[in-house]
Amino acid sequence: MGLDAELRAGLVRSLVDEGYVLDPAWRAAFEVVPRHVFTPGFYLRSDEISEGMPVWEPVTEAIDPKRWVTAAYSNKTLITQLDGVEEDWEAPRVRHGGVFTSSSTLPSVVATMWQDADIQDGHRVLEIGTGTGYSTAVACERLGSDLVTSVEIDDARLRQAIDGFNTCGYAPHVAVTDGLYGYWPYAPYDRIVAACSMRHVPGPLIAQTTLGGKILLTLTGWLGGHARVLLTVADGGEASGHLLPGAISFMPARTQAPPAFGNPAHWAALTVSAPQRPARHSPHRISGAPGTGFTQFLAQWATPTAQQITLDGQVHLIDPVTGSTAILTSHNDTWHVRQAGPTPLWDQIEAVLDAYDTAGQPDQTEFQIQVTPTHHHLHHPRMPPLTHAGA
Repeated sequence: MGLDAELRAGLVRSLVDEGYVLDPAWRAAFEVVPRHVFTPGFYLRSDEISEGMPVWEPVTEAIDPKRWVTAAYSNKTLITQLDGVEEDWEAPRVRHGGVFTSSSTLPSVVATMWQDADIQDGHRVLEIGTGTGYSTAVACERLGSDLVTSVEIDDARLRQAIDGFNTCGYAPHVAVTDGLYGYWPYAPYDRIVAACSMRHVPGPLIAQTTLGGKILLTLTGWLGGHARVLLTVADGGEASGHLLPGAISFMPARTQAPPAFGNPAHWAALTVSAPQRPARHSPHRISGAPGTGFTQFLAQWATPTAQQITLDGQVHLIDPVTGSTAILTSHNDTWHVRQAGPTPLWDQIEAVLDAYDTAGQPDQTEFQIQVTPTHHHLHHPRMPPLTHAGA
């Protein structure tokens, strides 16, 4: 047994032992698919910091074969692209800082994703976000290539994934397209699974799913909160389902990335003449720190086009769509807020946090999402419904 096969067997055993892989059919698929084939090059973070930025070292078989194959069979996300720029893995360079734009997802998340989608033999599946192609290959091994369609917005990423498919003998239907619109040529699908986060559930995905079929995706927003939902499709362009447990997140769909909002000082100037009041809640409740992810998710339902940035100890909420802004400042451990624009952003966030606390801070799995052709509704029996336009 070669090192790659030995490491792959060890990875699968750990996925089974830790409860990520429960279905024998999925276990068999993970035992076969070689992850290293789909990750010919990636970045690992070094211990070095350069000018305040992390240093990312390229890892390939040519540079360090043992480090490369060992990392490929670790239960870790492998960063394969920064800032939307495809690396030349024949002569890769060290990167200083950068925004992740593509990766090979943790195998445990791949397993969770496919199993949570409740996929059965014979199901026709659409995967949104091919990435390296590793998760696609696992689905092909489980279902057969002809039942798997995978779309990717980045043509360079897809070309590399296709190289992996060809090496391993898989032939899924693939296309370069924006996954927010699904892929009509092979619709309808019994299951649609998104490997990117979306700000809303796109109508085309519901239209391309069979009645009673399911859509698994991660909902996100410009505040950065995430929550996964498994939706069942009904008549009339509607779908509904409960939020799932856990805090799995994906990179946002590229065409839904938050817009640049300009100079925070210009936005702050709008609040100079606004009245100041004590804030009922600390902005730390929506900071995205451990334990705040779901309250951050709730906050962005209340303010779906707002963004958040902290500068010099002040928390700025900026909504480039409505022109609204709020600044929170701490005085002697008490937060105060000033707001300007047509939407009182912090008032709306405090209202949903008040309702959440009054309801006893229920678990996210107690919340249901209902999607109609025009709106998204977030329901909990002890809270007022939260509604916003889907698009």
